[in-house]
Amino acid sequence: MVLEETPERLVADLVLLLDMEPRGANRFEGRRRKLAPGRLFGGQVIAQALAAAETTVPDSRAAHSLHAYFLRTGTSELPISYMVTNDFDGRSFSNRRVVASQQGEPILNLTVSFHAGEAGLEHQRYPMPDIPPPEDLEPLSRQLARYREENPQTRTIRVERPLSFDIRTVEKPCWETGPGADAITHTWFRAVAPLPDDLRVHRAVLAYVSDMQLLMTAMRPHGRSMFRGDVRGASIDHAIWFHAPFRADEWLLYVTESPWAGSGRGFARGQIFTRDGQLVASTAQEGVIRAIDPA
Repeated sequence: MVLEETPERLVADLVLLLDMEPRGANRFEGRRRKLAPGRLFGGQVIAQALAAAETTVPDSRAAHSLHAYFLRTGTSELPISYMVTNDFDGRSFSNRRVVASQQGEPILNLTVSFHAGEAGLEHQRYPMPDIPPPEDLEPLSRQLARYREENPQTRTIRVERPLSFDIRTVEKPCWETGPGADAITHTWFRAVAPLPDDLRVHRAVLAYVSDMQLLMTAMRPHGRSMFRGDVRGASIDHAIWFHAPFRADEWLLYVTESPWAGSGRGFARGQIFTRDGQLVASTAQEGVIRAIDPA
């Protein structure tokens, strides 16, 4: 019997993906989700590594930053092993180091810091941009389906369908962008169904989706798109700073910009706002960008 892929089931599968399986002595195994044959989505590895680290600290200490390096391309055909090392537990902060491996080879190194939280100085310099609300924008999944229908011969990357996230972009989708576009995007996103009332789950879900937009923003000025298959990209390193609690099943705005690209690499950074304008997370990423020209 084939189960219907309802929004609730899609989100339940996403939560299960981030529920790490203990293997003893701070070792965990991550469940598999096949987004594209042979290739593992980097956001999944970051999210699972964070989820593994979260299990080793008290609930009173929330993750406030993580830094990851992608070492090898993982495969969706094999399980992922996560080894968590306890590097530090102080009065206010804890630090964990995570190595994700497949077949004994490390594919990602991640360090995450946790903070007990305390009162202090507060400010937010940049307000949320004044852009159209998500209700006025077309879902990205619908735009992609139309593009594929209109361009059946075009080489495109495979994307999980239907998506666990409702994603809506203010700018034209990347496959409609020509050379000279501004290297900035404004993207609304949320899980397509309610998530559990566990802030650790919401942080892991945000970590998962944070890898979806950054590198594509660095390609915009060059009129290239991984969806069209005329450029190849891969993340090298990825960082997230969590500033305040949030819910990933409510609309969040992801503002990404790329100040530089060169030497076969692109750099991008992002800010994530709640709908009422609170800055809840910041991101940064550098990745490989290689153009694929027609033969």
